[in-house]
Order: sequence, then C-alpha cells, then structure tokens
Amino acid sequence: MKRIVVKIGSNILADVKEGLDTKRISSIASEISELHDMGYDVVLVSSGAVAAGMRKLRLKEKPKDIQHKQAAAAVGQSSLMWAYEKGFGEYKKKVAQVLLTRDDFTDRKRYINSKNTLLTLLSYGVVPVINENDTVATDEIKFGDNDHLASLVAGLIDAERLVILSDVDGLFSDDPKKSHGAVLIKTVDEITPELEAIAGSAGSIVGTGGMYSKILAAKRAVNNGITVNIISGKKNGILASLLKGNLHGTEFKSKKEKLSSKKGWIIYGCRAKGNLHIDTGAVKALIHGGKSLLPSGVLTVSGSFEIGDAVYCIDSDERRIAKGIANYSSSEIEKIKGRKTSEIEKVLGYRYSDEVIHRDNLVLI
Repeated sequence: MKRIVVKIGSNILADVKEGLDTKRISSIASEISELHDMGYDVVLVSSGAVAAGMRKLRLKEKPKDIQHKQAAAAVGQSSLMWAYEKGFGEYKKKVAQVLLTRDDFTDRKRYINSKNTLLTLLSYGVVPVINENDTVATDEIKFGDNDHLASLVAGLIDAERLVILSDVDGLFSDDPKKSHGAVLIKTVDEITPELEAIAGSAGSIVGTGGMYSKILAAKRAVNNGITVNIISGKKNGILASLLKGNLHGTEFKSKKEKLSSKKGWIIYGCRAKGNLHIDTGAVKALIHGGKSLLPSGVLTVSGSFEIGDAVYCIDSDERRIAKGIANYSSSEIEKIKGRKTSEIEKVLGYRYSDEVIHRDNLVLI
C-alpha cells in the first residue's frame, strides 16, 4: 500500500457563521474513499473542531485565550468526527479519531506507540482522522498549527506524499486575493528564503496557519523524502486526479536522500531543550568528518536538560549546525566541557559514554 497524508484546514471545512460544511466533508470523504479503492493508505489531519465549537457556543470570533479555545474544541470535536463518520459511512469506510499533542512526538516511546497505533489502524483499512488535542494542549505542548502537525505525521508513518488542501490553488508569486498579476508556481525544487518571503505569514479568521506555515511544513516534509502538494480544497475531483498523475496546484519535490525514521524524529519530532556552543574544530569534525561531538569541543552550555533530551549544536556565528540527543545532562556537560574523553570519569566519578552526542544520534542542519 502507498501511504499519503491529507491535511484539511478549518477554512475548507467550516465557516464562522455556518459552522461545519457537512456537504464539503461528504465530498472529501468521497474523494478519499476513491483513493482508498485505488490502493492508497490515507491519513487525514483535520482542523475544524474549534470552528465547529464556535458555532455551537455562538461565538462570533475565534477565542484568544486558551481556556475558551479548549472549550470550543471540546464542544466541536464530536461534531467534526460525527460529520466524518457519516461522510465515510456512505462509502462503507471506517474512521478513527486520533488526538495528539507535541509531547507525543517529543517522547520517543510515545512516538513509537503513536506510529504503531496508526499503522495498525491502516492495516484494518481504517482512515485515521488526526487533530491536535486542543482540549488539553497548552502553549508548551502545542504544534502551533495543523500544517506542522501534518508534516510530522507524514514523517511518522513514512508517507510518500503530503497533500495540503488550501483555500487557494497553490503557491503564487504574490497574494492572488490582492494582486491580479499573481502567477501560480507549479513546481518547487528547493525552498529558499526568498520563497518563504513570498508566502507571507497571514492566517484566516477560523484557521491558525496561512501559506507561510504551509511552506514551513513542506520544507520539513521534503527534507524527510516526502513529496508535498498544495492544492485547492474547494474544488471537487482534483485530489484523485493528482494521485492519478495530473499536476494541480504547487508541487514541492522531495529530497533524494531520505532521513532514517530515528533521525527524522530527532530533527523534526523532538523539541530541543538546550544549546551547546562548540568550537571550530568540533564544527569541522561534525560537518566534514562525520564524527561524534566530544566534550573537548564544547565551549558553553545553555538551557537545562537531562540525559536523552535533544539539544542544538551552535557555531561561533550563532548558527545551528546540528541537533542531537545528549548523553549527559546540562549540569554534567558544564563540568566536562573542554575536557578530554579520558578525563570524564575523573571529573564526574562515572562515565556513561565517551561522546556528548554520538554520531548515530546527531543530524546536521
């Protein structure tokens, strides 16, 4: 089976005044059911719970504080799933609700468990419908938007493609809602800072992410060997047409070298808890020598972290050059920084490892 992730935003599924657009959900269910019949495993990452809850609670604008957002999400999530249950039921497809927080990706055991659960659901022919667990998520454990979540899910299940349904046809050279001269960019080989600047940063009234968040999601996914398409979510039939080989919207070409599942988790899944500023010799050893980071190469330590937490490696120009899993805590590294490996046990009284970060647990940025 070929695996794809389809991300659907709030502005496709819901309206501030009308709530959930059940007809559009039914239409999307029809297209995804067709993909399923074509031999694809499909995972949905769907927004819409907060917007649906706003309608039920008679809120005229999106709540700004976390408590009211969580209340709206709690009220609206059941309506969202019922709409999907009904829509897919027409085509005799089963759906499952999966709610995730950032911690489900940061913690390695929970990451593996989430992956196993999703793959088991797919093995039964079920279409998982994933959303952020807004009811319990706080700022510390939030993804920020479902574009980010979708890119992480695509890496989690080793998807070959991430399709983002947008309220526009794709990425344009300028904002098509403001400029008549805006031209659709059909293919992107590399996501540059200039391209990110074109995307802007505005979101919609019912959603959190604009085109900028979609570009960042695409950047994460293509670096993980996943092709990304941004297409219109308001036109019928183009999702299936896309998977049949026709070009729609904007396609972001995947990198040829795909990260391993573990390194994909390190770079995109887990959240860094601190920084290690390293010297020029260590930078060269990591980038050109394919080496591990030794305590002798560490100049300073910032942040508070424990063994097994992710940290960034920072060069003299304050650039992040790598991210990895620390073999020692911040307080321990503070004591052994600049020392030779042979001195670790003498300084600490014990030695877990010769390296501060082993090469197998380190990814260059």
